[in-house]
Amino acid sequence: MIIQSITTSNFGSFPIFPTSRHQSQSCKIIPLNLVSSQKGQELTSINHKGDRTCEYFDLHKELVPYEDAWNWQKMIVREKIGLIERNEECPDTLIVLQHQPVYTMGTGSSLEYLNFDIKNAPFDVYRTERGGEVTYHGPGQLIMYPIINLRNHKMDLHWYLRELEEVVIRVLSSTFSIKASRIEGLTGVWVGDQKLAAIGIKVSQWIAYHGLALNVTTDLEPFNLIVPCGIRNRKVGSIKGLLGEACLLNGHTDAKAHHFDYSQLIDITSQSLIREFSEVFQLQIQQRSVPILEFLMKKPES
Repeated sequence: MIIQSITTSNFGSFPIFPTSRHQSQSCKIIPLNLVSSQKGQELTSINHKGDRTCEYFDLHKELVPYEDAWNWQKMIVREKIGLIERNEECPDTLIVLQHQPVYTMGTGSSLEYLNFDIKNAPFDVYRTERGGEVTYHGPGQLIMYPIINLRNHKMDLHWYLRELEEVVIRVLSSTFSIKASRIEGLTGVWVGDQKLAAIGIKVSQWIAYHGLALNVTTDLEPFNLIVPCGIRNRKVGSIKGLLGEACLLNGHTDAKAHHFDYSQLIDITSQSLIREFSEVFQLQIQQRSVPILEFLMKKPES
């Protein structure tokens, strides 16, 4: 195993634990040198009565390596801090994507919540600067990274976390008729004892980044190798799983009986997330194009 660190100005050094057993694969990623300067072409927009705008990068069908998305976020944060220092307008940014299988840990996460030897991890493990304990990201899970200037909203971290939860609660209710809720003292969105959405953020000079992960069609097996978010004796769930349970309770044996095609769940959920995000944060969403190149990941050296 190689223990590496990434050093980026203003953010310090963060340890990474890549596993030699993680197979490389061809995927599309964001070339950071292109994104930083590209303004993009406005593709679509969601108008809202609010006068603030939010640029939106739609990668919800792409499996983006965690490190690339992480670096992209930090680069955008630095750009926004620069705008603020120059007293220039600092709009919000939203990125929606999926990740290749990966475990991520918060800045103070404990290794006791890993049910495997860190030196022989099933997937790469990243310790990041966000809050919270260990979680899993992978295909079928929608990741929403709002990079929000809280000066334009409310400079209150508890308010921001509750608003992110509200976005997911509205999505589940309006689109899937699933009644979700919060649990006092815990961050995230729950349906019964199943956690569907995990939330972890970092704030630098009132610019919030990282965000939320919503299990849509996610394979939940990798969660068994950790204590998700450090919470024992509770389950992790997915939208697909809940819809399947609803079908069985109603005496149906297939998804069509519930009027959902599982293959379309990612698209349906992504659209609903953007709509509810716009409503909750009173933002006009302006979709931007992202230059994407084919990239073959190199297998980590062992």
